[in-house]
Amino acid sequence: MSGSGTILESIINAGLDVTLVASDRPCRGLEVAQGAGIEALLVGRADYGGFSARFDREGYSKALAQVLTKYRIDLVAMAGFGTIMTGVFHEAFPGRVLNTHPSLLPDFKGWHAVAQALEAKVAESGCTVHIATEELDNGPVLAQRRVPVYAEDDEASLHERIKDVERQLYPLVLTRVMASMDQGDEPISVAGALEEN
Repeated sequence: MSGSGTILESIINAGLDVTLVASDRPCRGLEVAQGAGIEALLVGRADYGGFSARFDREGYSKALAQVLTKYRIDLVAMAGFGTIMTGVFHEAFPGRVLNTHPSLLPDFKGWHAVAQALEAKVAESGCTVHIATEELDNGPVLAQRRVPVYAEDDEASLHERIKDVERQLYPLVLTRVMASMDQGDEPISVAGALEEN
């Protein structure tokens, strides 16, 4: 988590079992977790080069994986998490790192997806819940929902409407994935059942 915490709030309000909230930078999401009685940890980037070109991505990925392993985390749900993790992180949680992204992947990958959608003058955008991999926004899609783009939209208004949909879709997907894991299935096995428009 790196953002405002509204998606975390939707996950908590859906009654999902959240063991730990970790962030790579100070953010409101940590306050949301604390307010809900959930362990909240800042696993900051400062000791790994911060946000400079010297950032030790591999070292940070290993450190965060160790923290989550210590807490016996089974499923990682990223939301607004601004640090791209390396293979060492994904190997620690194979097929069990989910992410929500504000576009209809594979369109508009990366941090500026909403602005890119507006620049491309698309008629609709949306959100995607997918399994995160080492390659940015390229993992298997679990679910998508579409959001119309209006002529009067700016980046803030479109992003907020997409987040409204994310706050509904992400808890739904997490619920189904967790149920699948309880039955001994891998998260990827439910992908077909989660396709939505």
